[in-house]
Amino acid sequence: MSGSRKYSISLPEDLAEAVRAHVGPGGFSAYVAEALEQRVAMDKLREIVADFETDNEALTREEVEAARALLRHDHRQAGGAAAWCPAKTTGTGFHLRR
Repeated sequence: MSGSRKYSISLPEDLAEAVRAHVGPGGFSAYVAEALEQRVAMDKLREIVADFETDNEALTREEVEAARALLRHDHRQAGGAAAWCPAKTTGTGFHLRR
């Protein structure tokens, strides 16, 4: 990730206070940055799957569950029809291979 820059955002007060209570002083920005990184990765992953399904048959339940297991780092359940492997070109670190 590149350098940091200060931004002003508005959040629901109860949500912001729950985060602050969880992370303590000084951890708020890192917590929000991590949450945003995860959201961006998931948005990119949705785009990849949509593009894949445009040119191929829809993913099966087994393929989706295998991908979810890998994203949860549960490699015992990640076998099966879907294989996910590192790919620098996707922006998410994963691409689908059948």
